Parts: sequence; C-alpha cells; structure tokens
Amino acid sequence: MPDDEQLAQTILDYISREYADSLQGTPIGPDSPLLSSGLIDSLSMVSLKVFLDQTYRLRIHDAEASAEAFDSVNQIIKLLRRLGVG
Repeated sequence: MPDDEQLAQTILDYISREYADSLQGTPIGPDSPLLSSGLIDSLSMVSLKVFLDQTYRLRIHDAEASAEAFDSVNQIIKLLRRLGVG
C-alpha cells in the first residue's frame, strides 16, 4: 500500500518525464499548481488521468477529473484516496 509520499513521487516523476518541455526546468512539488499555473494543459491532464488509471488499476470518471482535482499532486492524491488507492 503506497503512502502519500510514494504516491507523490510516482506522480511527480511522471509529470517531470512526460511534460519536461512545458515545465522548462521549473521545479515542481506536491503543492505546485499544475493547471491553474499553465504548467500542464487539459490535454496533458487527460494523459495523466490515463497514467493514473493504469498505474493504480482504477477508473477516474470524467466528472471526478476536474481541474481542481488535478491542480496539484496533493489534490490528485486526495482524489486517489477517495477512490480507494491505499
């Protein structure tokens, strides 16, 4: 069962790897705004959602995949916990 720190690291690693061009070296942490700051866009959010679905073997419904729920890694972790991860 992954703890919050492990979840955060997995998500941050994915974001850093997949969106390196848009991040342009900007350091990000668990509370960094992702969508509201423009670091990632809505298309990137969809690929992140797919990554989370596959990695944690769950289904994040479109209604749950809001900009607010995906605006930081900590918000994503809260969503994952509500969906039963861990």
